Amino acid sequence: MNTLSKLYSFSTVLAAQADDGWIFGLDMQFLVDALIAAAAMLVLFGLLSYLLFNPARALMKERQDRINKDIEDAKKEKEDALALKADYDEKLGQVDKECDEILSAARKKALIRENEIIDEAKAESGRIIERANREAKLERDKMQDEVKKEMVAVATAMAGKIISTSITEGQQEQLIDDTLKEMGDKTWQN
Repeated sequence: MNTLSKLYSFSTVLAAQADDGWIFGLDMQFLVDALIAAAAMLVLFGLLSYLLFNPARALMKERQDRINKDIEDAKKEKEDALALKADYDEKLGQVDKECDEILSAARKKALIRENEIIDEAKAESGRIIERANREAKLERDKMQDEVKKEMVAVATAMAGKIISTSITEGQQEQLIDDTLKEMGDKTWQN
């Protein structure tokens, strides 16, 4: 039989029983069938709940736990990252201070070394000037001695030629001394 004819027969039964005084034409068989259907539905719901809903709930619970764990891990990593950032910023500040200290120390050393170099250069230039002055004085003295010797030789030669016969040796020396006195020391130093 097809379902349409079953439905028609069921509606006919309900209509026939409706005349018996029952509300909606309910009889005991119908109530038992309804109770059996309800019990079957409850058993089916319990079975489906056990077979389908519990694994789905367990899967959802597992997923929720994993999400919560990921959120907690993310929070912890964020806190760790903030701590590392604070540590990094502190170390960066210390590096800047150390850099300033190193640069300051290097500047001080450079200034000290600069002053040492300047002092050494001044001392060396003083020694060079002093040595040059000594050498110049020695050279001047040497030149004066040579000029005196040449002048004496020239004067002697001239005097010897001019007075070679008439002057004695003592007179000749007296003449040379007088000539040198007349010329004076200023002539030799110029």
